[in-house]
Amino acid sequence: MDPMLNMAVRAARAAGDLIMRYVDRVDSLKVTPKGRNDFVSEVDRQAEREIVAILHKAYPDHAFLGEEGGRQGLARGDYVWVIDPLDGTTNFLHGFPQFAVSIALLHKGRIECGVIYDPMRQELFTAKRGGGATLESRRLRVTRQNGFKGALLGTGFPFKDQRQMDAYLAMFRDLAKDTAGIRRAGSAALDLAYVACGRLDGFWEIGLMPWDMAAGILLIQEAGGIVTDFEKGDKFMETGNVLTANPRLHALMYETIAPHVTDALRFKLPVAAEPE
Repeated sequence: MDPMLNMAVRAARAAGDLIMRYVDRVDSLKVTPKGRNDFVSEVDRQAEREIVAILHKAYPDHAFLGEEGGRQGLARGDYVWVIDPLDGTTNFLHGFPQFAVSIALLHKGRIECGVIYDPMRQELFTAKRGGGATLESRRLRVTRQNGFKGALLGTGFPFKDQRQMDAYLAMFRDLAKDTAGIRRAGSAALDLAYVACGRLDGFWEIGLMPWDMAAGILLIQEAGGIVTDFEKGDKFMETGNVLTANPRLHALMYETIAPHVTDALRFKLPVAAEPE
């Protein structure tokens, strides 16, 4: 395994072990609201510190962009680790077993490796640019689903920014017409990993953050999928808007949501952020 990817795996597993120590003690945790429908627990912060400590020891010249710690350090070699220590905090706090650790490494803005670790199922998803994507050493490929009939899609509601809800619901309505179903499980990182491994045929969401999606994007790309923003471009890290599936299904999904893409969705959303 690539040394940097191996170190990311080590950090993700360490954070996952820490998270699992608190699974049955959620009621004792200190929880702080960060914004509308957005919470952080002391587990999030501890897990991020654990990840940063492991990676910083190995790569002291690298910078970090974390959900809880923000930007840390100056990347002299243009390397930035993008970290979500607990994607699905609300699920975790409610005992809903759908959350994960997500770690990606960017070099000059390009995602080079990614790890998503589900500590509940002990499932490890990894990807290396040009080296493919795996789940526990099994090579991943997106599904060959070529139409909506029988397709299972994933999504996430724009719960932090209600201004986009009407556009989102219109997309949801039209995509739901002919599919086998749409799932909203509450962890974008795992949703993207599930597209990469074929558990979901496609996924879309409004207003994600870089740490929500960086690792998952590379997983899907290395598994043969297409990832774009809502205008079929590559500005998903800037806009926070993601549309992904295999090439054929992606085209159909794009045609379906395009009439509902408002001007506000064509530009960077206030809730989105990008690595500096």
